Amino acid sequence: MPARTGKEFLAGLKSPREVWVDGEKITDVAAHPALAGAAATLAEVYDLQHQAADICLMPDPETGEPVNISHMIPRSKADLERRHRGLRHIAEYTVGLMGRTPDYMNVTYAGFAGRADEWAVNGNDNGAANLVAYQKFLARKDIALTHTIVHPTIDKALGDAPAPGNDVALHKVADTEHGIIVRGARILATLAPFADELAVYPAVPLPEGADAYALAFCIPMGTPGLKFLCRDRCSTNRSRFDNPLSSRFDEQDAFVIFDDVEVPRDRLFINSNWVAYNTVMTTGWYPNVMQQTMIRAQTKLEFAYGLGCAMAEIINDRSPATSQMLGEIWTYSEFARAAVRAAETEAFEYGNGVWFPNGGPLAALRAALPSWFPRVGEILTLIGSHNLIATPAEAQFDDPGLRPLIERYLRGAKEVSARDRARIFRLAWDFVGSALAGRNELYERFYLASGQRNYALAHALAPRERGKRLVSQILGIAARIASEGGEECERHIMGLPRSLWEMRK
Repeated sequence: MPARTGKEFLAGLKSPREVWVDGEKITDVAAHPALAGAAATLAEVYDLQHQAADICLMPDPETGEPVNISHMIPRSKADLERRHRGLRHIAEYTVGLMGRTPDYMNVTYAGFAGRADEWAVNGNDNGAANLVAYQKFLARKDIALTHTIVHPTIDKALGDAPAPGNDVALHKVADTEHGIIVRGARILATLAPFADELAVYPAVPLPEGADAYALAFCIPMGTPGLKFLCRDRCSTNRSRFDNPLSSRFDEQDAFVIFDDVEVPRDRLFINSNWVAYNTVMTTGWYPNVMQQTMIRAQTKLEFAYGLGCAMAEIINDRSPATSQMLGEIWTYSEFARAAVRAAETEAFEYGNGVWFPNGGPLAALRAALPSWFPRVGEILTLIGSHNLIATPAEAQFDDPGLRPLIERYLRGAKEVSARDRARIFRLAWDFVGSALAGRNELYERFYLASGQRNYALAHALAPRERGKRLVSQILGIAARIASEGGEECERHIMGLPRSLWEMRK
């Protein structure tokens, strides 16, 4: 089956699965009020690939059938540019608010399969072969895949990686005739109610002896023993006037319990192989997947800038403070665009004939976004002020007695109607003040680890040769001046106070 339609996606949601939302076990994902809005949006995303087939689809390299461009294993810089266009088209449909549309995992597994040589380390040839076969299945069935990679936090003092004896983290407990039995829990499976299958793959490196936790596999959502406990719903009623974002884009997040789940042998990619587990995520994973995540982030920042401009225009706010804040949001969006462009322009072959973007600009952007997005929310709140909650509902506009009063007292500047003003500020409230807004800020702060952790990682990965050369150059000049008797000049060049200069000597 080639690229699916929205109707085919919704039909797939009828397969059995144990999903709990707000204390209720869900029997029909697509119809339940807490989930129906996002299910419909994801169906529209599946239809989108057919409506924009020239951008979003490509022929399968072996079968020739159309598959989504996000399944591409990039073999050149041109491939990355082509994939960029498809990823951007998907991101624009949700204005970057759904971080886990299926293209995220499609890109991830295309990268894994392209670097199957990395997965084959330490005798893991069978696991690597299983992964390559699964990636073809993922593309040709066009399924929605979610993942869960974070270990639950029970005692922060024990660290993030599970040590032997940890009975909470997901681990292998037995071998069976057909595979293995796993037990434990992981978080957070974003998109869980809407996915067809669940992926487990490496997160933080494991300590020696933790082989039982060294697992990677994919299994159907309805696998016996799998339980998904979703967070409180952020979705609202289906009115796109009252709730233009939270009526459509609550992709959900779930805590996953593996209650003695059997994983078939042909779905195992790492089976208690500590070396493979600690190796496969260290080179090409993040430059590959961050092409998708940062295109989405760029799109969301550009949406936020457009929204801020619309808010200011609707009340004719031309104050220097507002202009400065809008310029700040634009700066973030332009930095994001430039980082993505630089990464793609500087792409290179990572091995096995596979091309990924240069990870440096993406790592820098990844570290900055957890502080940028909360700041964007603060700016839009400051621009909106009390106007964010002076927003009549659709039902109030429909009331014949209220509407004339609302049109008189809550209209916008320059003859803008009260309804148009309300639409803009209700959109802004849904972006910065609703339950969905709160969840999305938390998501942006932590979905690729915290900003602090990513800054530390950026430092660890950063090339230092040029900086060191420039320092050495200055020190060389200073040393030459000193040799010529110009110690005081050297001290000033290096910026050292006299006391430290004497200590240095």
